Amino acid sequence: MRRVVRGFWGPRPESAEALADRWQRTLDGLAELVPQAADAWSQVHGNGPATAFTPEGKALLDALRAAQSAADWSDLTGTGLRLVGTGTPGWEAEVSGLAGGAPEFLLQSLAIVLHAPDAAVVPEEDVLALLARVWEPDFGDVSDDDVLDALEDEAGYAVGDPVVGRTGYLSPARAALVPDGLEAVRQELPGGGELLSIAAPGDSAAVVRAYERLREAGALAPLLRPMDRPVL
Repeated sequence: MRRVVRGFWGPRPESAEALADRWQRTLDGLAELVPQAADAWSQVHGNGPATAFTPEGKALLDALRAAQSAADWSDLTGTGLRLVGTGTPGWEAEVSGLAGGAPEFLLQSLAIVLHAPDAAVVPEEDVLALLARVWEPDFGDVSDDDVLDALEDEAGYAVGDPVVGRTGYLSPARAALVPDGLEAVRQELPGGGELLSIAAPGDSAAVVRAYERLREAGALAPLLRPMDRPVL
């Protein structure tokens, strides 16, 4: 089964050193939570084949500096990095990010895609909590193809809109707008944001209901464009 764990935020200029620290904490945390997913890593490049990659500080810093130097506009759009990990048969992790820039219209993001056997237990909520702690996003979600299709078809969700999936994360200002009676388990995280446990795998209808209620309450209002802040 393919699971997607994502976080999004607005402009937040950061140095390569700061980004390397966030990446390191992400990969270290992922190795603790899902050790079977990534015994070996490779870096995916825009041109040419993927190359073997050792996820440690200097390699991460070098990769981010190389990405910055390859794109004169990285200070505006953000610095991109994409890593793929392979592990136990049937398991794979992909981590991709675009961060550190000050775009006015393009959200910054970090996405973790986990492939696992259908019957495997995957701590997807813990992975989203890790992403929230490390990257301090504005909103985030745990989704799969069925959830995203249901949100698009039944609730009018479009790519780039704030969203929650089976599990959602909302930054403090968004969490303050969560309506009473929402069918979700709420867990406050360090920093004041909230993790919302909304539905089990396969229950896309519950996700659609929660998404519509949160959107009506303003908790999923988009950042104003042009953007001038990382979170609502």
